[in-house]
Amino acid sequence: MRVAIPHHLDRQEVRRRIKGSAHEIVDFLPDRADVHTSWPNEDRMKLDVSAMGQSITGDIDIEESQVVFTINLPGMLSFVEPMIEKAISAKGRKLLT
Repeated sequence: MRVAIPHHLDRQEVRRRIKGSAHEIVDFLPDRADVHTSWPNEDRMKLDVSAMGQSITGDIDIEESQVVFTINLPGMLSFVEPMIEKAISAKGRKLLT
């Protein structure tokens, strides 16, 4: 699943906002979800989430005019893709405006 959100900010500001709100990811997940984030480089945040016996990985890539969320959902969870896409779009737009 790929969700791109346009922005008009400089990359440093986008990084600051994403780093400042990364802890809020758990608010969208079931209780007992285990979330790990890392920054392999300054423009990519990696996500590793374990919840309800499932593992989900993803990346948030900061580009010049957009932020791209790529989430790798297991086949068993493909039915929740529209809900996740909607949440990412809404939260991402709010964060970047």
